[in-house]
Amino acid sequence: MTPIPPDSVGLVTPARLRFSEPLALTSGGILADYELVYETYGELNSAASNAILVCHALSGSHHVAGYHSVSDKRPGWWEHHVGPGKSIDTDRFFVVACNNLGSCYGSTGPASPNPATGRPYGPDFPMVTVRDWVESQARLADHLGIARWAAVVGGSLGGMQALQWAIDYPERLGHAIIIAAAPKLTAQNIAFNEVARQAILTDPDFHDGRFYDHGTEPRRGLRIARMLGHITYLSEDIMREKFGRDIRGGKLNFDYQVAFEVESYLRHQADSFVGRFDANTYLLMTKALDYFDPAGATDGDLSAALAPVKADTLVLAFTSDWRFAPARSREIVKALHDNDLNVSYAEVTASHGHDAFLMPIPRYVDLLKSYMNRVLKDTRP
Repeated sequence: MTPIPPDSVGLVTPARLRFSEPLALTSGGILADYELVYETYGELNSAASNAILVCHALSGSHHVAGYHSVSDKRPGWWEHHVGPGKSIDTDRFFVVACNNLGSCYGSTGPASPNPATGRPYGPDFPMVTVRDWVESQARLADHLGIARWAAVVGGSLGGMQALQWAIDYPERLGHAIIIAAAPKLTAQNIAFNEVARQAILTDPDFHDGRFYDHGTEPRRGLRIARMLGHITYLSEDIMREKFGRDIRGGKLNFDYQVAFEVESYLRHQADSFVGRFDANTYLLMTKALDYFDPAGATDGDLSAALAPVKADTLVLAFTSDWRFAPARSREIVKALHDNDLNVSYAEVTASHGHDAFLMPIPRYVDLLKSYMNRVLKDTRP
């Protein structure tokens, strides 16, 4: 057992909440009832004014910080940034992290039992969007007694949720913190997602999404999808730094087995992903990414789409992130400025690619911590 660091939130236990009020979805579908799994860290103050919502990305979960048991080998996915004395200081803020609908980490999703059949939803689980997630999170906030978030924060797909919160519930958050995100996906990004989906959809073990009933899993397709996705999360610089053209074992074997270290790394990432992530969830989450486009309702005018926003905003981008390039973040910044809103923007020099938003990069840590100090000033005891 590795001792739990003193700057960790320590041992945490997820909570589960069932909602019986039907949720009407953007797709036209309806979830008659559903469950959300979430974690909280820190204490809500008497005015309920110090609450922070952390939104997760495609393969993330509600487990943002801390450990589920003393035998856990790894903490939550944003342990670098959430905890006592960290950027999002749990000695000062009450942090809520919710698992999105459609996920495979506890909230109702494709692997959950369909009340109509008693069997897993599979492909019958309705399409969900970022807007649907925000609506479900708003209901969770109501349950927790949080009328207004001090800030909603997220990276990648989580940053899109923070932006959607600022649009849909302008009175219910003071600050939106949008990290390594974009106002919509480019055609190239949609193309990457489609190739990943096709790898899953064409796997013989997929069975049109009903693989649960067949006792199978589309492992081959999910492995390929993860390998493809992981390449897009890294930059060329970090891949060259980590692997270069290093040959595994020191010599070429002239076959189709692993020859280069980068191949070994990708296969390891794929193998660790299969078994802990659901193929139907992967399809669902990538579609939610594709569909996100607030300006779609305003004939492509992002400034008009962001007109309802009242929150102050921090937008952060990373220089080597080619999947959600800094130029995409600057589109958000411009649209917010067009509405005379308070917005802070920074580009962090980093070689990690899109995955930089997960890393403890010193300037990134300093920027986030500095802005969170500003958020704290706007809370009241």
